[in-house]
Amino acid sequence: MRMKQITIGSRAYSRQTPLIIAELGTGHDADRKKAAELIDAAAESGAECIKFQLVYAEEILHPNTGETFLPGGKIRLFDRFKQLETSPDFFAEMKELVEKKGLLFLCTPFGIRSARELRDLKPSVIKIASPELNYTALLKEVASYRLPVLLSTGVSRLGDIEAALALFPSDILQDKKVCLLHCVTAYPAPETDYNLRVLQSLSAVFGTPTGVSDHSLDPSLVPCLAVAMGAVAVEKHFCLSRFDKGLDDPIALEPRAFSKMVKEVNAVSAMGNGAVDVLMRERGRSLVEKILGDGVKRLAPSEMANYERTNRSIHAIRDIQAGEVITADMIAILRTEKILRPGLPPSFETMIMDRKVRSFIPAGQGVRWEDV
Repeated sequence: MRMKQITIGSRAYSRQTPLIIAELGTGHDADRKKAAELIDAAAESGAECIKFQLVYAEEILHPNTGETFLPGGKIRLFDRFKQLETSPDFFAEMKELVEKKGLLFLCTPFGIRSARELRDLKPSVIKIASPELNYTALLKEVASYRLPVLLSTGVSRLGDIEAALALFPSDILQDKKVCLLHCVTAYPAPETDYNLRVLQSLSAVFGTPTGVSDHSLDPSLVPCLAVAMGAVAVEKHFCLSRFDKGLDDPIALEPRAFSKMVKEVNAVSAMGNGAVDVLMRERGRSLVEKILGDGVKRLAPSEMANYERTNRSIHAIRDIQAGEVITADMIAILRTEKILRPGLPPSFETMIMDRKVRSFIPAGQGVRWEDV
């Protein structure tokens, strides 16, 4: 198998030296002190890269998208995202704290505004989450920065990945500045849904480096097998306690478990081609074979219901009456999520602009062909 690598700044990451990412996400709850504690703990646990999410609720979903259940009770998902919004200077401070430790700062934008604020921080690399894989305008915006990009490919089909990569300049792809992060968009994701041989398939088809973003509960099995399959990056959610109130804390690793994962990944990296046989002896051949799968890119069973719901589509921002002509201020590219209907893919946005609406579209609902 030909070795792929991604270069970020002055360092190249490969199967032998995979990038270990602690995904803090929004687990800091917009609290600077807790964020600093998370950075310290992740650094001590062996993370080389600390990841955040730059959230503006309006860039992600509509207020009518539905409710979610948290330890404190039921809350509108939109309102929970609003609670997680922070100012650009918050991330400037976090970037400084991360880089003072000699670590890599990584952050995910969810729309044009957050992408441009992130660009102004001069990051070395940017992450795009799986639901934004089909967000055409965002990918074009980020591609224009010409930075290395980690592109998550959960809840996607092969054609979705091909369409996303087509939005990046050819020289960016040739220089291996885009790394595909295979993941399963389920929380938690069953280990046996990972089909990790797909890492080699994606690398062969697209010529890109590949890695894994792991939402499974086992601290190290998927990360170790991913590295054995050639992963150049491993991302795991990180928390101080799984009983904290962060959205992803229930599936995140606490410091001791994260440290264990790092040690085992490094051990597998040093083994080379014999790693899979060792893991089969240690964890059982049948289980390992199920996790490795057949390498054919398809939706995993646990994420099938999320397709077209976590992905982006065109939604009405407000009630749109029959007979109105669609303008940019009426629609947005949003995740569908809980109770709304999906709309047309983001790439159709310009095609429906200036078209007359046939029938009433309630605020939040997806805009479909039959509506225009």
